[in-house]
Amino acid sequence: MKKASLTENLIYGITKPSIEVMIETETSKEIRIIFKQQQQMKEHKTPFPIVVEVFKGRIDFGVQGVKNTLDAGDIIALAGGIPHDLTALEDSIIRLSLSKKDSVARVREIES
Repeated sequence: MKKASLTENLIYGITKPSIEVMIETETSKEIRIIFKQQQQMKEHKTPFPIVVEVFKGRIDFGVQGVKNTLDAGDIIALAGGIPHDLTALEDSIIRLSLSKKDSVARVREIES
């Protein structure tokens, strides 16, 4: 059994979102991304499918240039290879589910 908390030990990045691996399983990596209002992750792609959950706050989730506003409790699934971006409309906590084959370093290198 593995346990983690999306709400404990929150550290907001000064200039870019804070990214932390919460749990790694045989098939996925569960990542917490903490955004301060107006922080963003510029357009990027992932080689594998992802699932994004807005745990707290509100974000604009752009998919191929179309903005989708997601509120706390919303979940979105996206196939690999699709351009997307994120902008925090308020302080937010995001849970990102990545394929085990994907790299957390790749996520950390996305420009803000």
